[in-house]
Amino acid sequence: MDLRYAERMSHLKASEIREILKITQNPEVISFAGGLPAPELFPVKEIETASTAVLRRSGETALQYTTTEGYDPLREWIADRYNKRYGMHFDKDNVLIVHGSQQALDLTGKVFIDPGDVILCESPTYLAAITAFRAYGADFVGVPTDDDGMIISELRRIIKDTKRIKAIYVIPNFQNPTGRTWSMERRKELAEISAENNIVVIEDDPYGEIRFEGEDIPPVKSFDGPGNVLITGTFSKILCPGFRIGWIAGDKDAIRKYVLTKQGADLQCNTFVQMVISEFLGTNDIDHHIRKIKDVYLKRRDLAVRTMEENFPADVTFTRPSGGLFAWVTLPERMNSRDLLTKSLEENVAFVPGGSFFPDGGHENTFRINFSNMPDERITEGLERLAGVIRSYRQN
Repeated sequence: MDLRYAERMSHLKASEIREILKITQNPEVISFAGGLPAPELFPVKEIETASTAVLRRSGETALQYTTTEGYDPLREWIADRYNKRYGMHFDKDNVLIVHGSQQALDLTGKVFIDPGDVILCESPTYLAAITAFRAYGADFVGVPTDDDGMIISELRRIIKDTKRIKAIYVIPNFQNPTGRTWSMERRKELAEISAENNIVVIEDDPYGEIRFEGEDIPPVKSFDGPGNVLITGTFSKILCPGFRIGWIAGDKDAIRKYVLTKQGADLQCNTFVQMVISEFLGTNDIDHHIRKIKDVYLKRRDLAVRTMEENFPADVTFTRPSGGLFAWVTLPERMNSRDLLTKSLEENVAFVPGGSFFPDGGHENTFRINFSNMPDERITEGLERLAGVIRSYRQN
């Protein structure tokens, strides 16, 4: 066939992470590749109870269409949580339910991006955000980033020197892929820059609840005066990813634009699943459940860091995240993590090469590992195998 595809298709390619995950379906592979929560922590029994309660009490409603905006009690719960934790002034109309925060990124492209618009982002940044925005013709400029977030002087310089900036995309909490967290001061300064230059900020926050050490830091949105900041969230990391339920929250006029685009995409999210989540939240202590998640991930983070410290060569460095699911590894510049992955897969160990997390490429001496999904003994075994592959690769 010689079909005439849309021009945007020429800019799309398969997700490198998703392609690697196909390989990791082999149970012999120790995978540090996907951003997968620990399945043994899914509250299966509690969700079964909530599902039964919803069907018995409100089955006809649960199996019917609902509004595009989402199930009102769930939206109200999300708004109330922001208000109590960060002093915001949300109500349900500040919140749109979406199919995971990933859909919020796709809808952002529809709402804001024209071909040739520029998105400023951290360097590196979330691979699937690059894919989502690039589908709408966005160009990217990576802002130099350190352990505290975007370097503000560099951000100001880039804004001054760059035309057609449409948005700034950031992941301030336990960033994917590096695991780094923005300081309070950088968050305040980003909100100020957004207001000064009338640039929208997309604050992607799928990991903010998964902090296992240090003090909670308010989101950029909490410092937003004019309403330029939109914040995403998800139940995928604190409940279960298979439900694919997240949200985007912000200024009501902006949310109405997102509603219009969602109506053209899928009309609504699953009514039954939204009601089950709402029932779960009303009959269980979500904070207690999150604490259980954090306890497990802290132990696995410590185990991963300790194993790398004891086994990786001294010139291989890595981050020590205070929350989230990921750590970032930097090899000596002469090494290529894609070549390393090929050799690592021969030892049944998988990770994600780092180059794809940079919009302009390069940085092939980096890679991302996930520490949340594998049980303790496989974390140790996998990282010890990987250390051996690194040492072997260096000698060739």
